[in-house]
Parts: sequence; C-alpha cells; structure tokens
Amino acid sequence: MLEKFARRSLGTHLQWRHTQPRRGRRVRSTVTVGAVLLASAASAQGATIDSGDTAWLLTSTALVLMMTIPGLALFYGGLVRKKNVLATLLQTFTVTALVSVLWFAFGYSLAFSSNANDGLNAFIGGMSKAFFEGVGPTAVVGTIPEVLFAVFQMTFAIITPALILGSLVERIRFSAVLWFTSLWVLFVYSPIAHWVWGGGLLANAGVLDFAGGNVVHINAGVSALVAALILGKRKDFGKTAIEPHNLVLTLIGSALLWVGWFGFNAGSALGANALAATAMANTQIATAAAALTWMFVEWAARGKPTVLGTTSGAVAGLVAITPAAGFVAPVGAFIIGICGAACAYLAAVQLKKALGYDDSLDVFGIHGVAGLVGAVLTGVLATTAVNPASAGANLGTQLYGVLITVAYSAVATAALTLLVKAAGGLRVPEEHEEAGLDLALHGEAII
Repeated sequence: MLEKFARRSLGTHLQWRHTQPRRGRRVRSTVTVGAVLLASAASAQGATIDSGDTAWLLTSTALVLMMTIPGLALFYGGLVRKKNVLATLLQTFTVTALVSVLWFAFGYSLAFSSNANDGLNAFIGGMSKAFFEGVGPTAVVGTIPEVLFAVFQMTFAIITPALILGSLVERIRFSAVLWFTSLWVLFVYSPIAHWVWGGGLLANAGVLDFAGGNVVHINAGVSALVAALILGKRKDFGKTAIEPHNLVLTLIGSALLWVGWFGFNAGSALGANALAATAMANTQIATAAAALTWMFVEWAARGKPTVLGTTSGAVAGLVAITPAAGFVAPVGAFIIGICGAACAYLAAVQLKKALGYDDSLDVFGIHGVAGLVGAVLTGVLATTAVNPASAGANLGTQLYGVLITVAYSAVATAALTLLVKAAGGLRVPEEHEEAGLDLALHGEAII
C-alpha cells in the first residue's frame, strides 16, 4: 500500500527507504514520496537516524548556504557598477537573515505541514509546525532529524528571493527589498514548495522536481521579470554602456555556486547513497557542458570568449540540471546542460535586447529559461534505471507543472510588488540612483 502511494506521489526529493532480501542479504532501494506522508510515517515508532545520511545533510546544508553567502553575493557584486557594490552585497546578506527568521516562524510550516482543512491541503500547509513546533531532536524525516531537514529547506528558501534581487539591483529601495522579500517568501515561495514537495497540487499530479526547477528557478525567474517590469528600467539603461565593475568577483562567486550546488542537488537525495552520487555526477557533467556551450556560442557570435559569458553558461547548466538531477542518467544531464545553456544564451542576449526589458543581471534569462528547459526535459529523459520515481514521467505533466508555476508566480508577484509600491515605494529617487546606492542608502563606499 505504501509503495503504491509512493509511486503516485511523485515530484518531491524526499525519500522512503525500504529493504528487500536478495541472496541472503538486505539492500536498500529509493523511491521518492510526498513530504507529508514521509514526515508522519518516519516519526512513527522504529524510525532511526542514520549517522552517514545526517553527516551528508549537515554538509549539504552548509554548502547550499555558501551558495548565497558568499557565492551569489560575490557573483552579483561583481556584475553591478562600483557605486552599487555594497548595496548589492548587503541586500543578499540581509535577505539571508530575514528569510531564516521567516522560515523558522511560518514558512516551513506552510510548506511542509498538513492543513487541517483537507480541501486546502493541495494548495497550502497549516501552522502546526510554526516556530518549529514539534520539530525537535526526536522527530525524524527518513533517516535524518527533522530539524536538519527544516534547516536544509531553509537554505533553499533563502537563495530563491536572493536570486530575484539580481533583476532589481541599482534602483530598488532597501526598505522595499525587506517588504517584498517577506511577503514573497510567505505568499509565493511557501505555497509552491508545498505544491511540489509538501504533498500538494503538483506532487499529486506527478510533476517531477528533484531539487527546485519549479520551486526555485522558474519561480525566481518569472518573479524577477515581473518585478523588474513594474520597477522600471535603470536610468542609464539603453543610453550608455552599463559594465560590470569586477569580473574577478563574479568568477569567484560562480565558482562558489558551482561547488555549493553539489549540496543543492546531491543533498536533495537526503542521504549518502547512490542517488546522491548520481545527482552529483549529473550536476558536474551538465555544468561543464553548459559552460562550454555558452563559451563556444559567444565565441562564434562575438569573436571572443568572455569571463561573463562562460560563468553565465555554467550557472545556466547548474540551473537546468536541478529538476532532473536525481531522475536522469549522465547522458541526459549532458543533453540538458547543452540545451539549457543554448536557450539561456538566446534569452539573456537576444530576447532581452529585442524586447528591451531591464532584467539587470539576467535572472529570467538564466534561471527562468534554463529552469524551464530542465523541467521540461526531465519528462523526456527521466529513467527508472536511476530512480524508480521516474516511472510515469512524461512531457505533458512537466509542462502542466511549469505552466501552473509560471502563472501563479507572475500573478502573485505582480500583486505583491504593486502592494509594496503603493505602500512605501519601490524605487530610489533619481539623484540616489545617479550617486549610487552605497552612499545614498548606506553612507558607505568602496574607495
């Protein structure tokens, strides 16, 4: 009965492990199941904590946090102009602190607990785990402490709104960053995380998302584009060249993202096992293929390979493989890396230029588009040889998940952005933008 339910509840990176006799010894197999089922079943009598799995999740949690601070902070900090570096770094650092508190207070419960009203459980969790109520040392998810699972998920919730800010840099008020992030995490991120990983709408539909194609990247990419359109273009956009001030920081940041992403993807196996090893291999292969793809495409188009292009390609590969990391074979990861980078290049370079929108650091072009490519190709390339939960994977279901995520992200983000705009304003005055946000908002500057 449990295995039948597990195969119906696809689309989350949580695991149910069971043992089977074979030639006189016991082996473990892995099936992904809905988070609600796992959390309740694993808390029952007989659940034990595996020290190896716990050690790997502790490491993965630290790696994913490293992706935001310092990884994303340095990646974004190098891409903006010198007068806005400190403001950009502080936005990322502050979002890390703010989302940590919000996730502890409300976000985790909304995403990963059951709603007392069964009719609403497909859309949002309840408040039974607010302030980590009941998430103590004896509560277990699979073979790890639930408190560790909650903090691991916290790092995913942290990086997602931090990604969005890349589309809004150099012109958004710091107070607007705080209000937008707070509302977005609770009303956009937490519901979509529940739909995909908390036993909600998309999990029940069979949508596969191993480590955050829908939840993190499509969600962040679409939200970034919508928020950027409402915020408006930078003062100098399209009039003068807006150049990155320090590509050394960007390369260092992208390298930290690459290393940290092993925690993001391989950690989502929730154990030190063969699935984690496959996810790690897939992440490395897809990222390398994507970096080379962008580099060669740019080289052919512009006559020179660049640091900005090659690092952007690597990030596109990391994004594209995220939903598929635990469902595809390495050859599938290779295909996804190439396709993700090629499509992201077209979006970030060609589409953005043609339509004239100011997505400052190409959050939509890279995260939104590469995430969409990876999510769709998961339905084509997923194989039961890697993960039994790939049974039933198909293109139609994956497209359904993408469309639902895009629609909700766009509408909800537009509503929240307009609310913040009406309440206190989104954009700094023109003179502040001209002077730079470092001095205008924070009274500090890089000498």
